[in-house]
Order: sequence, then structure tokens, then C-alpha cells
Amino acid sequence: MLSTQQLAELAKKGKDQSQERKFTQSVEVILTLKEVDPKKTDLNINEIVYLPHPATKKARVCFIGSGDLALRAKTAKADLVIDPSQLEGYAGSKKDAKKLARSYDFFLADTALMPRIGKVLGQALGPKGKIPTPVPPNAPVEAMINRMRTAVRVRSRGSLGVMAKAGDSTLSEPQLAENIQAVVAAVSKKLPNGDKNVKTLMVKTAMGKPAKQAVD
Repeated sequence: MLSTQQLAELAKKGKDQSQERKFTQSVEVILTLKEVDPKKTDLNINEIVYLPHPATKKARVCFIGSGDLALRAKTAKADLVIDPSQLEGYAGSKKDAKKLARSYDFFLADTALMPRIGKVLGQALGPKGKIPTPVPPNAPVEAMINRMRTAVRVRSRGSLGVMAKAGDSTLSEPQLAENIQAVVAAVSKKLPNGDKNVKTLMVKTAMGKPAKQAVD
């Protein structure tokens, strides 16, 4: 696997190959895989990775629940808190359910509501890999929400490529390198031979060309 220094250099190339923009661009890492058969190997990777150096734009978190958990979620400034009565409002509107799924990066929910959430929002959240993380009654929901804000989702559905956001252009190359390492580590745990199944790494900004490096 590439060293931290090599990853920092690759991140610099990726940033340099992007034209100057008037907005902060996300920085993406793309892994291509080798010696795995997506038709025979379970490559349905859906991992939450907590970045050591979060992007400027934090992940949006929605909490579904009521009572003390909901109050604590509001105190933690969750981007949206949905109570059970509001949840039922999505039962008759696939359009609203899909909009909800698009609008938030991560979902947390009272464990007791998980079966109902599955029936009401399952078709909208499931395909996007956004089924809520269950929150038991005494769980530290405030800490969970704050941690989720630093996270990115890494997904691969039966393909030989895995892509994830590794921060944004405001981060230094060494910071991006550490974020990329976190993404690679999460993906490697799901591969038959770990990082030996990683063929190449590419780093690019949202609007830029990818900088590519083969992995030894």
C-alpha cells in the first residue's frame, strides 16, 4: 500500500489538476480492485468511515424518534428530528420519502421504531445504503450525532470500483492522505485479501481530472 507521503503527493496532483473554482470542491478517492470477481465475491461494501480531518461541509444527520432521545438530538443540533407522527406522513408519499433520503447523509433512529421505519422508509433509504443506525434508550445520542458529522459513506455494489469523499480542497495534502488511509483501511477489511486486492488509487476534485497511482 502507498505510504502517507505517496498519498500526500497523489492528493497534491489531484488538487493541481483542477481549475480554480469560486467554491470549495470536494476531494474524492477512487479505488479500483483486482483479483476479485464481483459476481462471486460479496462486494456490497457499505461502510461508514470517520475522517480524521472532516471537510468544511459537515455531513447532514437526521434523527427519528421521540421523548428524551429526541430532545437530546435537538440539543445536539441534529439537522432534522422526525417524531413518530411525522414519520407516518411519509407512508403515503414515495416522493417525499425519496427526497428525505437524498437530503441527509446519515440517519439515526430509536431502536423501538426500526420496524416501522423499515416499512415506511425502507424503499427510499435501503437502495442508498442509508438504513438508520439504531439508538438504544440510554445511548449517547449527542456524541453519535457529532461523530456522524465527520463521516463519509463508502459504497460498492458488485463493481470493481469504490469511491468516497476524502475531504475537500481546503485540507492540506497530509490531512487528505490520512483521510484516504482511513477510507482504504475500511475497504480493505471487506476484501478477501485486504489491501492486496487494491489495484490503483485515484484522487480528484469534484470538477477535476484524476491523478492515478498503481498500488504495489
